[in-house]
Amino acid sequence: MTTTNQTGKNLPQGITQLVLLRHGQSVWNRDKIFTGWSDVALSPKGQKEAEQAAYLLKQAGFTFDLCFCSTLQRAKTTLQIVLSAMQLEAIPVQESWHLNERHYGALEGMERWQAIKKFGIWPILGCQIKFDAAPPYLNSLDPRFPGNQACYKDMQPDEWPVGESMQQTLARLEPYWRETIQPEIRLGKRILIVSHKNTLRTLMMLLDQLTSRQVMKLTMATGRPLVYELDQQLNPVRHYYVDC
Repeated sequence: MTTTNQTGKNLPQGITQLVLLRHGQSVWNRDKIFTGWSDVALSPKGQKEAEQAAYLLKQAGFTFDLCFCSTLQRAKTTLQIVLSAMQLEAIPVQESWHLNERHYGALEGMERWQAIKKFGIWPILGCQIKFDAAPPYLNSLDPRFPGNQACYKDMQPDEWPVGESMQQTLARLEPYWRETIQPEIRLGKRILIVSHKNTLRTLMMLLDQLTSRQVMKLTMATGRPLVYELDQQLNPVRHYYVDC
């Protein structure tokens, strides 16, 4: 990964910046609990990480024309903190479930050892290391099932996940990236996407044309802005963390 300190200013002609930001630490990140679509808050550390991300972006001269965000409060709060600190509260924000974290099915709300005791080690380990492995599925009567939550009533029934592999996460993210986000980048808009580890890893897979093996090895820390510089064909010229 390139680690130079290119700021948000004086880009070569035809180059557009896209910034990816994983939300700050949530209370379930802190407690090592499978989260997925469960709507939990930022931890105090996560709030500070969001403030630090805003500071780094502002100091480096970044600004934005449009933001995309998941529907989950840990991402929305992170974005709110960033935009407030950068005095960009007036810019438009588009929220979408397509940017939600990978759905962890029946694992959501469980600690890892608790999950292993209930389901066995391979169903837990497999979905962590294999691109096409899904976690144990939810029953559609489970209150964690999105179809039972009012905030997802506008989704089509076949869009409600009962648990997702990384492959399934990519499948629901890719059309949104292609049909909604890419056209805005092609207009030259400076875009910030605030989302989640697995969603952003699949987006990096699309940007960098990674294999399924490569994407499973990617890491993405909470609260560290990752900048992609894209040419007119939206091919990455380079990418780097703002704090490097």
